[in-house]
Amino acid sequence: MNIQTGDKVRFLNSVGGGIVRRFQGKDQVWVETDDGFEIPVLARELVVVENLDKQTYTSKLKTPLPVETPRPQPQPEEVKIEETPGGERLNICLACLPIDPKALQQSRYETYFVNESNYYLFVNYASRRNNSWTSRYNGQVEPNTKIFIEEFGKEDLSQMERICIQLIAFKKDKPYLLKNALSVELRIDTTKFYKAHCFVENDYFDEEALLFPIVRADLPERELLVSAADLQEKMMQQKVRIDRPSPPPPGKKPLDGIIEIDLHIGQLLDNTNGLTPADILNCQLEKFHQTIASCAKQKGQRIVFIHGKGDGILRKAIERELKARYKQYTYQDASFREYGFGATMVTIR
Repeated sequence: MNIQTGDKVRFLNSVGGGIVRRFQGKDQVWVETDDGFEIPVLARELVVVENLDKQTYTSKLKTPLPVETPRPQPQPEEVKIEETPGGERLNICLACLPIDPKALQQSRYETYFVNESNYYLFVNYASRRNNSWTSRYNGQVEPNTKIFIEEFGKEDLSQMERICIQLIAFKKDKPYLLKNALSVELRIDTTKFYKAHCFVENDYFDEEALLFPIVRADLPERELLVSAADLQEKMMQQKVRIDRPSPPPPGKKPLDGIIEIDLHIGQLLDNTNGLTPADILNCQLEKFHQTIASCAKQKGQRIVFIHGKGDGILRKAIERELKARYKQYTYQDASFREYGFGATMVTIR
């Protein structure tokens, strides 16, 4: 049965339904539920209760047409929420599945929200770009269920490096233990979407999936404790450091040896077919951040990042990250004799 904007529909795989408001692509339909939320649903998971072309509109007619009474439709039985013994603790994750696992380099992906708990969840899922956030999904998720929230391609990965999931947990028509509202920010390693071994067997899908835990046994993966206003204020108060190396603190000598990291994409990935320049840059910066994080406690450690001379895009991106996120570290051009103008040395402070 064809689905049109304005049709009243019900969900096949869960309780409830709503009004079709818009379409995204060929298969995804946005439905406004009785609660006023708009949620994405696959067209094959809907059944039409009342067609738009069956409704009567008389505002533009001089003589109203007779109203055709729709045939009564069988109402789905209300699904009773079955609680599990371990479901009193929140266990929540995002799952990404390739649409075409055999062609991973070109495949698009589906994202699902998994709620493994006895609680309903009000959810807002957002991604960060520059200094602002964009909501990618918001709505209500039932207990012990998983829902489809979006489809995306490789061209969207640059917008998904930083995501935030905001949650409010509750139960309907029964007492429950109060859970704190959560705001969890995650950094996504987008290079994993190019590596088949990162998609693993799991308890939620028949297919292998890339899982990103949000909450485990009531403990958030990483809670966002600083408000956006406080963060902006702190950034405004920070002074720009002079881009030159400073002597190490008294009594702390640099560690012997220099770590050398080659950021040429050929050293990071075995296959770059289908990658855009933005994909390649994201992969290189992800390696840069991982290295900095792994050496954060090694005061005085020096790291040489080999980025090549090229057109300077990667070099400028590294300097931008150092100025914005690693102001406590110093950096300079690495040895010209060894690397020419193609490397930057960072000293951990």
